[in-house]
Amino acid sequence: MSREDKIVVGVSIGDINGIGSEIILKTFEDSRMLEFCTPVIFASVKLMSFFKKHFDTDINFHGIDEIEDLVPKKINVLNVWKEHVDVTFGEENPTGGEYAIKSLKAAVSALKDKKIDALVTAPINKSNIQSESFNFPGHTDYLAQELEGESLMLLISENLRVGLLTDHVAVKDVVKNITRERIDKKINTIHHTLIEDFGIEKPKIAVLGINPHTGDNGVIGDEDDTILRPALDNIRKNGKMVFGPYAADSFFGSGNYKNFDAIIASYHDQGLIPFKTLAFGKGVNFTAGLNRIRTSPDHGTAFDLAGKNEANFESFREAVFSAVSIFETREEYLEISKNPLQINRKRGYSKKK
Repeated sequence: MSREDKIVVGVSIGDINGIGSEIILKTFEDSRMLEFCTPVIFASVKLMSFFKKHFDTDINFHGIDEIEDLVPKKINVLNVWKEHVDVTFGEENPTGGEYAIKSLKAAVSALKDKKIDALVTAPINKSNIQSESFNFPGHTDYLAQELEGESLMLLISENLRVGLLTDHVAVKDVVKNITRERIDKKINTIHHTLIEDFGIEKPKIAVLGINPHTGDNGVIGDEDDTILRPALDNIRKNGKMVFGPYAADSFFGSGNYKNFDAIIASYHDQGLIPFKTLAFGKGVNFTAGLNRIRTSPDHGTAFDLAGKNEANFESFREAVFSAVSIFETREEYLEISKNPLQINRKRGYSKKK
């Protein structure tokens, strides 16, 4: 397969009744995107042609039946299926989930086999994807099963990175899922990804407390004192620059987050509410810790906007940019790791904090 040194980015279509098709088309309608990556959309030419006509986009597809036939500097569409599919914009139904998963499974298979360099996933609906053959809360859990490594949901923007100790877990189950072992694994994962995927030599990581005011010395729960603090003390003994736990209610508003390379939140909304407040529309969800690269926009299917030609595609475009950037940084890191004496300042890798 001739790639002409272009990074091959696979794209899963997401829920066909949501905004995934629109944000994909609007992103790659800009021909400049093809100057630094070759996209492969896992869907069908029939479906993508329908979307092209509906959204009146000036875009041309190159249809392929085998990924080995992709053409650099073209928007390739791999025919995962060839049958006609009914699209009902804005409707949550089994068809939307069925074809979202068909696309995802084909794309992940190509990612595992290194036939694509990175994967960008359009949004899926967590309800209609459930079936006997797919029983996962979302992308992250499925990827954790299919790929190697310790997965971590990491939300990234230009100046902010927020990881999670627990992600899609009911609030009532958060505390029982936070163990010293989990804390150690997640911090090791984020520490390594900051070095390998973002070129930060000595990462500084902040950790947010579990309870309000980090428990107020046991007045509002003792988990911060009995679980979190001892775990962080042990990690610090191993030389990692890990700080906290910090009271979550004032951490972002005070601007303290700017002093760190990444922040780890104890649970989903503790981290994602401030992240999306600060970076919504330009944030990216990166599944860190795995042996392959996957990113996605920081929003969902937005059924209320589907088919109206009103969706903001900036987050998806940023997800493509991030996938390419992370791939390049990781490749550089792996090359340098093979030869520790090599000095590579091509992008200032050794100069980053």
